[in-house]
Amino acid sequence: MAKKIKKIEVPRCSDCEAFNVSMFCSTNSAEEASLSDNKVHNIYKKGQVIFYEGHQPQNLFCIYSGKVKIFKLGDDGKEQIVRFAKKSDLIGYRALLSGENYFASASAIEETIVCSFPKNIIEELLDHNSKFSMQTIKLLSKDLRIAEQMILNMAQKHVRERIAEALLMLKEYYGTDSITGTINTTLTREEIANIAGTSTETCIRILSEFNRDRVIKLIGKRIKIASIPKLLHIANITE
Repeated sequence: MAKKIKKIEVPRCSDCEAFNVSMFCSTNSAEEASLSDNKVHNIYKKGQVIFYEGHQPQNLFCIYSGKVKIFKLGDDGKEQIVRFAKKSDLIGYRALLSGENYFASASAIEETIVCSFPKNIIEELLDHNSKFSMQTIKLLSKDLRIAEQMILNMAQKHVRERIAEALLMLKEYYGTDSITGTINTTLTREEIANIAGTSTETCIRILSEFNRDRVIKLIGKRIKIASIPKLLHIANITE
């Protein structure tokens, strides 16, 4: 269980720097006050689970800081990463809206602060705020498009293409470190393999090949993309 943060102060929703770019920006002052008054914020250490596959959702989660992975476990216990989430992203909303159990689990990939909002508060927003409802529909539609693309990639692309695309996705989503130029997140080779749907051994071999060919540069556990055009070519993506 995550412990409630005591030392770190999380601001009211309207004072959060992510508020104006999140779906909550469509709320009025009374609705924002209800969100702020009813939210709880928790801190999760690296690897700590935020919610478990198969459990019944009771809250909507918004990431205040940090990074999260959404994943499923196969029958063999192998992890398949479905997507990532970062600061200001919402997680756990599909199960909450459908009234179903979580279809996947979520865990922190670095120390992460998460705000949670009770189910009834979100349902009230959906019932009375048409703009918020439309923002929710757009978010679900975007998720569906991404899921469809992932299915196509798994079916049609070779493993080298999938690993190259995974690296490009991580760079676009998390950005790069201003000093080292490395992708601004640290994932294990197993986690990168789980994104691409391959074995850890195959992932290590292909990353070594990319490093040898100066497509990427391996700096400890971190990865720097040395040539975006080359990686785009390998991933079979047109700029």
